[in-house]
Amino acid sequence: MYDVIIIGAGPAGMTAALYASRSNLSVLMIERGAPGGQMNNTAEVENYPGFDSIMGPELAYKMYENVEKFGTENAYGIVMDIKDQGTYKEVICDDKTYQAKTVIIATGCEHRKLGVKGEEEFAGRGVSYCAVCDGAFFRNKKLLVIGGGDSAVEEAIYLTQFASEVVIVHRRDELRAQKIIQDRAFANEKISFEWNTVLEEIVGNDMVVTGGRLRNILTDEVKEIEADGVFIYVGLDPLTEPFKKSGLTNAEGWIETDQDMKTSMPGVFAIGDVREKTLRQITTAVGEGGIAGQQVYKYIEDMTEAEESSL
Repeated sequence: MYDVIIIGAGPAGMTAALYASRSNLSVLMIERGAPGGQMNNTAEVENYPGFDSIMGPELAYKMYENVEKFGTENAYGIVMDIKDQGTYKEVICDDKTYQAKTVIIATGCEHRKLGVKGEEEFAGRGVSYCAVCDGAFFRNKKLLVIGGGDSAVEEAIYLTQFASEVVIVHRRDELRAQKIIQDRAFANEKISFEWNTVLEEIVGNDMVVTGGRLRNILTDEVKEIEADGVFIYVGLDPLTEPFKKSGLTNAEGWIETDQDMKTSMPGVFAIGDVREKTLRQITTAVGEGGIAGQQVYKYIEDMTEAEESSL
């Protein structure tokens, strides 16, 4: 029986583990991959206090080193469900069931798929959602980047280290990214833009991507553009499928909490990108992790006092 089980090991989960373990709670952190979450897919991080610039994977490693010092246990597994057993919770994984007095959900989110023809067929063969992971495979190649937000534009800039040309395809007539990021993209000679345009199909031969079929939403003009790769950044979907049957998610799949990170299930908290909120950044994830780490300590203290007073 653990004091707290943390599901997910991104910046939110690792910060919660740090705070809870420093409060002398027994902590298990369950992750389905390498610690760091989306940080492992991020190139340079320039808005995290204390660093002018740091690579996402490096920041993830530094956080994980910090957590390890205070005795957090780690397990790898795929969480299938959470069951409320009154005084404790059961976290059911694909190969094992764990028990804890409290649970913190920090599963984050994933890049949304476009759902266009060719996307699934060419995944890993020219279609990517991670410039840091795959950019180096496209040296001196022409690339399409789909999207106009911070992630899309930042990753397009990152890809110019390798690619000969990067075309940003955006369905609006202006970018949604922060102005400082936009300015960098507009100043980069390797980046061009297809405005008011959507990607309708990813085309290729039997082996790799060879281009994309684009449609201008104002004129309905369709054209095919040559490209060796397509990087897609059109939004995020929460990784909350295991928690829907417990009634923890809203209609869009996000988990709603109060300011103390409490969900609708007593003893279960949610933090980071999995929450219903407006800003999803490493800094906000870390802040929420600190709050949840303290709140589980308070919850357990209150529960212990209530049990003792009933004796």
